[in-house]
Amino acid sequence: MAAYCSLLLALLLALSSSSSASAATPYGFEFPQFNAAVADAGCDGKLVAEEEALARRVPPLKLHMTHRSAAAGATGTGSFFLESSEKDAVRIDTMHRRVALSGSGAGQRGSAPRRALSERVVATVESGVAVGSGEYLVDVYVGTPPRRFRMIMDTGSDLNWLQCAPCLDCFEQSGPIFDPAASTSYRNVTCGDSRCGLVSPPETASPRECRRPRSDPCPYYYWYGDQSNTTGDLALEAFTVNLTATGTRRVDGVAFGCGHRNRGLFHGAAGLLGLGRGPLSFASQLRGVYGGHAFSYCLVEHGSAAGSKVIFGHDDALLAHPQLNYTAFAPATDTDTFYYLQLKSILVGGEAVNISSDTLAAGGTIIDSGTTLSYFPEPAYRAIRQAFIDRMSPSYPLIAGFPVLSPCYNVSGAGKIEVPELSLVFADGAAWEFPAENYFIRLEPEGVMCLAVLGTPRSGMSIIGNYQQQNFHVLYDLERNRLGFAPRRCAEV
Repeated sequence: MAAYCSLLLALLLALSSSSSASAATPYGFEFPQFNAAVADAGCDGKLVAEEEALARRVPPLKLHMTHRSAAAGATGTGSFFLESSEKDAVRIDTMHRRVALSGSGAGQRGSAPRRALSERVVATVESGVAVGSGEYLVDVYVGTPPRRFRMIMDTGSDLNWLQCAPCLDCFEQSGPIFDPAASTSYRNVTCGDSRCGLVSPPETASPRECRRPRSDPCPYYYWYGDQSNTTGDLALEAFTVNLTATGTRRVDGVAFGCGHRNRGLFHGAAGLLGLGRGPLSFASQLRGVYGGHAFSYCLVEHGSAAGSKVIFGHDDALLAHPQLNYTAFAPATDTDTFYYLQLKSILVGGEAVNISSDTLAAGGTIIDSGTTLSYFPEPAYRAIRQAFIDRMSPSYPLIAGFPVLSPCYNVSGAGKIEVPELSLVFADGAAWEFPAENYFIRLEPEGVMCLAVLGTPRSGMSIIGNYQQQNFHVLYDLERNRLGFAPRRCAEV
């Protein structure tokens, strides 16, 4: 297992992408050589000390993102890749179970309407590879006075939460833990508050006791997989966000989980920022603030030290992009967390792979920023894998028995590598075409290249993970119920 880990870890550290579009070749895309990340000044957001000045500013919402590998500085080992695939597997199983249970929810929509801003909210997003994660991190300022916390950005869950003092059972975190006693704006949600009905009680407190509805706290339990969960009190706090033009804006009364017992593979992050469809997600709660029903992000390549942005509200530059394409989300219910797409077929080398429509439709297809690789039902994955094997140039010897990923090829000594194109075609005719670096991982100096797609044996669900989304600006337009996507150099956004 140790050899397994070291080999796969090296894999993800070697992720690379090209700064220019590759030329057409007989086999499709040209696999780019290693590209140094473009430095980005980012949008750290200059926090203003005076609350009066914060209240007077009315601009859209922006957050700064980092990939979880670049956040702590590259270590030269790529072992997080095997862990990412293992964590993905647990996460997918959790998603499958959550879908099965979603029919029992009440589907309440929380949060009072807020005054809309004339600007968008923006945050910095960075790769988390440096801290051993395949996820992306967002800088968020919480409390009064505002303090910065680095949270995992997750479109596949709803609850926002931070590790909180007193931390009774917590994972190792980079930076200080949130202390409610140090913030003058912190207050608990009581068990009689309607928002308390949006979270599950701890497993030891079911059904939830609420003897004093106006004063007793609202304990919660939220699970992500067999080893990942958070337990604490649902609370309200001030979040300070950056605006697209200038300045910042304080948003009071944002519901979040103050987690006192937290377990799982969260790799140094302070907590999680949920961007799912549910009423408790950050995107849902701030919808009235940024004056719209849309948010977008642009994910830098894995391992990049550059930052990019997640934007709440419509981004004019993205809407004007000549290659912006849309596909409709599947119809959603009030209890949905995930963003479902209507995948119809998969093309490899320009030809449709022989996959039955029932196979792709069985578990649905979601787009998810919290899953690293892309996954398809096992029969579909086998067909995709064989399609690449059949169409790959014979110049690259197939490597048999490579751990976890397949197919893998020996590309040692090769310069520009040609691989068949990969496209996803949706029911409304939209096609998402990916550059080679979004579905093949190249390991240097070993000279190994592997398909970054796996099967989901325990679930029929298909997932477009964050690795396949890198260097695309992805728009969640909930007003028109559609997903937009356009190729961009995310470090320059």
